[in-house]
Amino acid sequence: MANVQYYDVILKPIITEKSMNAMGEKKYTFLVHTEATKSQIKEAVEKMFSGTKVATVNTMNLDGKKKRRGNTSGRTAKSKKAIVKLTEDSADIEIFEGL
Repeated sequence: MANVQYYDVILKPIITEKSMNAMGEKKYTFLVHTEATKSQIKEAVEKMFSGTKVATVNTMNLDGKKKRRGNTSGRTAKSKKAIVKLTEDSADIEIFEGL
């Protein structure tokens, strides 16, 4: 596996209706590096957002979608999604405030 630093692990937050509803339960959804492990994701969230403590991390590997343009067909890139649940005494993540 490549040498993935904690600031390379989290690529961007996922903002959907379902993920916004889960924020009430202190669950946050991120698009993460495809080779990142659960422990690396936990470390990255705790280092990037001060005052947060991660309880659990659930990950999903997403295959690329089939795309077609004319006679040529292919697939988009694979991706990985992580749902991070924070502890009850943890601070909220500020990037999701006011959405």
